Amino acid sequence: MIELPVIDNPERKKKPDWLRVKLPVGEDYAKVRKLVDQYQLHTICESGNCPNMGECWGEGTATFMILGNVCTRSCTFCAVATGRPPEYDEDEPKRVAEAIRLMGIKHAVITSVNRDELKDKGAEIWYQTVIETKQASPGVTIETLIPDVKGQWDALYRMIDGGQEVVSHNLETVESLYRRVRPQAKYDRSLEQIKLTSEAGKRTKSGIMLGLGETDEEVCKAMDDLVEHGLHILTLGQYLQPTKRHIEVATFVPPDKFAYFKEEGTKRGLKYVESGPLVRSSYHAEKHVNVPI
Repeated sequence: MIELPVIDNPERKKKPDWLRVKLPVGEDYAKVRKLVDQYQLHTICESGNCPNMGECWGEGTATFMILGNVCTRSCTFCAVATGRPPEYDEDEPKRVAEAIRLMGIKHAVITSVNRDELKDKGAEIWYQTVIETKQASPGVTIETLIPDVKGQWDALYRMIDGGQEVVSHNLETVESLYRRVRPQAKYDRSLEQIKLTSEAGKRTKSGIMLGLGETDEEVCKAMDDLVEHGLHILTLGQYLQPTKRHIEVATFVPPDKFAYFKEEGTKRGLKYVESGPLVRSSYHAEKHVNVPI
């Protein structure tokens, strides 16, 4: 297991009132909890410490994480465990599809850890998961939040060939912070991945975290770069430090600043911008299926 350095900061910034979230409760939440446990599934809601888990699970939705819950990357913002993943489960696509069917949801979001050690980066499991889900729930729409394939474009095309309606790949942060935040990724490579996905006729989506030390100008440039590379949908949310071992929050961005970036993104040509302190990649994802491309 890769160990991140401990960041000794006894005076961590106190969260402002606008970042308060509801505790997960209710029958629908309990139903999703039971299904996730019963089918031995992973969700980014749990592994990523998502602040909206109570709200989304309470509405009967969840973002499933395939290919295990150990990532080969060591991004300094992410709560998902890093290290050497175990062998993946070839039956996972069927289990995910069955859980989605039993939940009776109309829109499913599926993501995964990075599996850089696999020759196809996990592309075949991705493809089979979408196919199995469509077969089990013929009316369901799907968003896949896919990882960086390190420029292995044949793997990318296999990942996005299952018939999903939205393909998302998160830029995560501005170019100047990439080495610090995403040391094993490349800004230009992620943009190229989005461009190729768009050129393949897919509805494209990405996400950026704010509060890591970026400037307003850098955020606007990132939006321009994304539009230039064919992006349709963008989510903007506040970064929250998951543990002491992760990069610190530089600033808590107020709601009016998120409103400003939403307006700027629309001006710059993005088709839809979901922007707010608690917004995460799959938040209100069902709204993004019909965004025109």
